[in-house]
Amino acid sequence: MGETEINSIKTLNELKNGEKGTIVSFSDKGDVELKRHLLGMGFVKGSEITLEKVAPLGDPIKLRLKGYSICLRKNEAENIKVQI
Repeated sequence: MGETEINSIKTLNELKNGEKGTIVSFSDKGDVELKRHLLGMGFVKGSEITLEKVAPLGDPIKLRLKGYSICLRKNEAENIKVQI
């Protein structure tokens, strides 16, 4: 899929600075406890999420979700699929 294509699916760690997406699903291969924790913080299907900043060495990433900022490691973010 091209980067300019509308409604493409990416993993959260593939977003670029300032890019927005809507959460569509979690990967089945991720940590179940982490998934529960993220769900409790608002990482639910249909939520809009924005990548605010990537750390200088690429990890972690800073995200904006439901009015608050949160940092995730890239290996945690790769389990969350978003539609852009």
